[in-house]
Amino acid sequence: MRHRTALIFTLALAALAAVAMARAGDWPTKPIRVIVPLSPGSAADIIPRIVFEQVSAQLGQPIIVENKPGASGTIGARAVQMADPDGYTLLAHSSAHIIAPSTVANLSYDPIKDFAAVAPLGNLPNVLVIAPSANIKTLQELVAIGKQRPITFGSIGPGSPITLAMQRLRLSAGFKVQDIPFKGAPEALVEVMTGRVDTYYSPLLAALPYITSGKLLALAVSSPTRAPTIPDVPTTQEAGYANSAYRFWIGVFAPAKTPPAIVEKLNAEIQKAMQEPLVRAKLAKLGVQPMAMKTAEFEKFVKEELQINSELVKAAGIVPQ
Repeated sequence: MRHRTALIFTLALAALAAVAMARAGDWPTKPIRVIVPLSPGSAADIIPRIVFEQVSAQLGQPIIVENKPGASGTIGARAVQMADPDGYTLLAHSSAHIIAPSTVANLSYDPIKDFAAVAPLGNLPNVLVIAPSANIKTLQELVAIGKQRPITFGSIGPGSPITLAMQRLRLSAGFKVQDIPFKGAPEALVEVMTGRVDTYYSPLLAALPYITSGKLLALAVSSPTRAPTIPDVPTTQEAGYANSAYRFWIGVFAPAKTPPAIVEKLNAEIQKAMQEPLVRAKLAKLGVQPMAMKTAEFEKFVKEELQINSELVKAAGIVPQ
């Protein structure tokens, strides 16, 4: 009797697996929704739209990118967590996704357990900018001033990648800062241009037009390597500050129980899309640095990033809110 029960259970599992594989093989048969939990026009909004336009063409199905901002990105993430795990609702989020457990009190989801890591879309350097009228030409000069009095910097929340990039640099270089809260990059950049705020660690996408026009001066980029769109600007590590690099990346996630075959197919289609010359050209123009990873590699990367940011939040003395 026991053997018969075990056999029935095994056959049932096999049947469920077969159904899941069949669903994955047919996928997609209808439009796909991609939720971006941030405002329109942000890097985490523009980059997925570029990539998923190509993925849509490859799959032969519409892909609708929908903005659902609010509560540091947690409202949109929660909506994806609660969606059916069938591959038709995805999350395109920045590295803020794995910062949330350290900075948001009573977070209602776990970014590791409740989501399947699908694929990265790229690393977008943050660039430290100041007004040319400040007469500061190098990062070293800014650090020297910051050791005498606090440097004011634009902040869009204690748990944002922008704030953590500045905290990483502060801890490495040993200077003082005072964060000035803003709703987003446009407002912060204006305040820096006027000189009312010393600096802002801006996503490159938002700051690039002002750097190109000469309205802002770029002192350094946060990424481990230089940004191709501003190749003369050094990294913070090249400027002499060890352990000061900070990655600001965009990635795609699915609800946790999404069939692995669908997740793998999504990964393959995203990687294929990012190899298309037109997509590569558009991303390069925005300063996006490619991050080609298989699902297992991306999953490992996400876990490592969560740990790194958790330690950084503690070292910076940021209290969950």
